[in-house]
Amino acid sequence: MTSNRRKTAFLDTIPTASIDESSDKLASKCKFNFAYFTHGDNAGQNFDEWSFDKLQKLLNKLQHFSKETLNHWTRTPIGSGKKRSSTLVVYKRFPTNSSFVHPKHVPHQAQWARFRLEHDCRLVGFILPEEYTDKPQTSTQHKFCCNTFYVVFLDQAHKFYITKK
Repeated sequence: MTSNRRKTAFLDTIPTASIDESSDKLASKCKFNFAYFTHGDNAGQNFDEWSFDKLQKLLNKLQHFSKETLNHWTRTPIGSGKKRSSTLVVYKRFPTNSSFVHPKHVPHQAQWARFRLEHDCRLVGFILPEEYTDKPQTSTQHKFCCNTFYVVFLDQAHKFYITKK
């Protein structure tokens, strides 16, 4: 019996991955949301203020970060020595030692956090507290996701949380 090459070629294009497979990890991957993004006076930079190279690096980092949970990134160390930090640091509250101003449109329940991108460059935003996991929002009944990082600021010079050097 001869094989039908066109049929075989067509069948080879059909995806075999499934979110129903026990090996699938789609639900555990973190998400990034830019609905709360802001910039301007005392609020970080806009995308057009970053070089093409910096934006490209940001997108590559977002792709990389999206492969794991937010919790994973809080446990992933950066640097060496005694002052070792992690890729994602959750501050809980808006820092008092900041060049930025707390935006009024960010919910008061927000737990402020930052991703370290490189050198002094940070992606600043917030996560929701664990008690909101799968809790339905009163107005829409959509469930909250505590594995989402809500981006608020681009911080190219480490001015969100100022530390002594």
